[in-house]
Amino acid sequence: MRKRVIVISPGIYTYGAAVIAGILERYPGDDIDVTLSKSLNFDGRFDYIFLSLSSTLHLLEIRDTMKELKRKCKDGGMIVVGGPVSQCPEFVFRYLDCDAVVIGEGEIPVERMKRGYEIEEIDGIAYKGNGEIVINPPKQPPDIEHRTLPKIPKDIREQDIRGANVYIETHRGCKFNCSFCQVSEFFGRGIRSRSIDNIVEEVKEFKRAGVKKIAISGGTSSLYYKFRDLLETVSSVIGKNNLSAPDIRVDTVNDEVLDAILEYTIGWVFLGMESGSDRMLKRMRKGIQVEDIIEAREAAKQKGVKVAGSFIVGYPGESEEDYEATKELVEDLWLDDCFISIAEPIPGTELAEEVIKGKEDNTLFTKSKKIRNMSVAEERALDLMLTSYVARERPRILSDELYEKTLKEVRKQGEDIKKVTQMISGGLGYVWNRGSL
Repeated sequence: MRKRVIVISPGIYTYGAAVIAGILERYPGDDIDVTLSKSLNFDGRFDYIFLSLSSTLHLLEIRDTMKELKRKCKDGGMIVVGGPVSQCPEFVFRYLDCDAVVIGEGEIPVERMKRGYEIEEIDGIAYKGNGEIVINPPKQPPDIEHRTLPKIPKDIREQDIRGANVYIETHRGCKFNCSFCQVSEFFGRGIRSRSIDNIVEEVKEFKRAGVKKIAISGGTSSLYYKFRDLLETVSSVIGKNNLSAPDIRVDTVNDEVLDAILEYTIGWVFLGMESGSDRMLKRMRKGIQVEDIIEAREAAKQKGVKVAGSFIVGYPGESEEDYEATKELVEDLWLDDCFISIAEPIPGTELAEEVIKGKEDNTLFTKSKKIRNMSVAEERALDLMLTSYVARERPRILSDELYEKTLKEVRKQGEDIKKVTQMISGGLGYVWNRGSL
């Protein structure tokens, strides 16, 4: 009897989930029926249920439906968890009564599961054995060049992730080490790039499936070893008005990168600026200074490239002076768009470790003296969002409706990050050794 497998990425079809589903469907081994879903509500029973979780809060969401998931898992079957939260398997096991957790990249463990390996023989996986959690750390990174094509769902064309139907991975790894980011923790510090031919083959498959808008990504798009050639080739397939390469580090901005962005994409970049305080940038281990941010913005403006900037407020230790410096920078940069977020401690990052040590200097847990029932971090997020609406190339009219919408967004963000902080503050238990690959 053919085995049945479902791969679930709650809310959206993530690229990682599509890759795993593709391996299960196409990689040599037992013939199986594979379903890729973005919903936890599904019919039927399955031999394997793979959960690809991109958010820490997914653990709470799925914990409430775990009994139902187990009912839909056949006798002798397994529920396996992967995705960014899997960096800390004991943390996952604390919330979910699953059978196994994939540690880091999932290609090798999933291939070996399909080939019939016993779970004890698989590297890069954690499981329960004799009442204890057994951890088999990964020994090598997977080959991302010669893997199978991802499984592409029929309704992928309806998806919208920051203006794109799908983000396609061009490389893995990051040579930088921002304390709030998980990319280098998850994929390592070395850059592993796929060939342009390999990427284009995938782009063509997505295009045949009806995808129109594609973004390329690997954490920082411009770290791809042939960035201009990549954009030129992909643009010839999908069209420049349908291609974006949004996520660029400030210190990788140069004439070659900007010219490629302008010539072969929609002409936008998304720069991680984070703070207007050199002290906070240093604490975030960002590796840049405010002067670099200003120079990158000016270089893009001179070329005619539109710039969106991302900023983090409420980072532990952020003073009022640090925040005011960030606000002043936003006012001076005159960006085309702006994204503001409260610092979120993602499991496995240095920020999470810092938050675990204590919340005494965490502004997310300090009451605002200006706005009732709001923390200092939320107050700063709201203030900076409102500032960014008017301090931009095309200012937005600050209506009552926009204010209420922004207030609701900030309160939701604050509530979610408080939950994450409370989840990890109980102690992560096992914390994966960063840079092990």
